[in-house]
Amino acid sequence: MSGVLLAMILRSMVFVGGLAGAAATSQFPEFSQQYLQRLGGAVDALGGVVADFDASATASNLTRDDAISQMQGTPFLERRGTDMTRSIARYERLRRDLETLQGQGPFMRAYNGTRFTDPEIARAAWEAYQPAVPMNFAGLTFAGVGFVLGSLALSLIFGLLRMPFRRRPRPDPPTSS
Repeated sequence: MSGVLLAMILRSMVFVGGLAGAAATSQFPEFSQQYLQRLGGAVDALGGVVADFDASATASNLTRDDAISQMQGTPFLERRGTDMTRSIARYERLRRDLETLQGQGPFMRAYNGTRFTDPEIARAAWEAYQPAVPMNFAGLTFAGVGFVLGSLALSLIFGLLRMPFRRRPRPDPPTSS
C-alpha cells in the first residue's frame, strides 16, 4: 500500500472519529437536561423520606443521629438504620448537586460535570433519552468540540501506532576535505 493511500485512509478515519465525537458530545445539552429533571424528582422523593424520618425523631425527642443509633437490636432494625443513613447521605449529595446545577445552561452544566455522578439517575435518564440532532448554539458548539476531540484522539492513536514504522533520516556521510 502506498504511503499516499495510507495517509488518505488515516485522514478519512480521523474525520470519521471527529464526526463520532461530534455526534456524541452534541447530545450532552439535552441529556444533561433530562438528568437534571430526574435529579429534581429524586431530591423531592428523598426529601419526603428524610423529612418524615426527622419528624418521627423529633416527635420522640431525638435528633436524627440519635434516632438512627437507636435502630439496633434486630437484623431488620439494623438494616433499616443502615438504609436510612444511606438515604440521608444520598439526599444531601443530590440536593447539593441540584443546587449547583439548577438554573444553569448547558455550558455551566458541562463545567460542573462532576455533579452528574448518580448511577440510578443517569441510567433512568439514559433509558428515557431520545437522541436528536441539536440545531441550536449549544448543541452545535458541543458538536464542534466533540469533532476536534475525536479527531485529535484518533490522530494521536494513529501517530503512536505509526512511530515504530517511520523512516529515520540517514545521517549525511562524512565529507573529506
